[in-house]
Amino acid sequence: QVQLVESGGGLVQAGGSLRISCAASGRTLRNAAVAWFRQAPGKDREFTAAIRWNSGHTYYADSVKGRFTISKDTAKNTAYLQMNSLEPEDTAVYFCAVGFGLIVSSLSSSVHYNYWGQGTQVTVSS
Repeated sequence: QVQLVESGGGLVQAGGSLRISCAASGRTLRNAAVAWFRQAPGKDREFTAAIRWNSGHTYYADSVKGRFTISKDTAKNTAYLQMNSLEPEDTAVYFCAVGFGLIVSSLSSSVHYNYWGQGTQVTVSS
């Protein structure tokens, strides 16, 4: 019932910035959490950031805190991830995900999200 399309990935040098987008359609995002996960080759899928749609409250993994900012444009049903001070370790496919009624402790767990986009590749060169 929720379709998600990511865009904005690409190649950037270490220290650079990139902004990726997640456009949602279908079911309303009221009461939803929208999150960004990433997966590098040979590694598990990793939580990076989440935002509660109603309140705008944000949550970050320690690995990206202070460098990444998640935001939303409610009118456009779109979430963004602004990535600054990028490092080669940030290289991954970035996935947008949506879940409903999640408590804080569940926000970082991929199993609680019902809908996923196809992902967008972010590559950071050294």
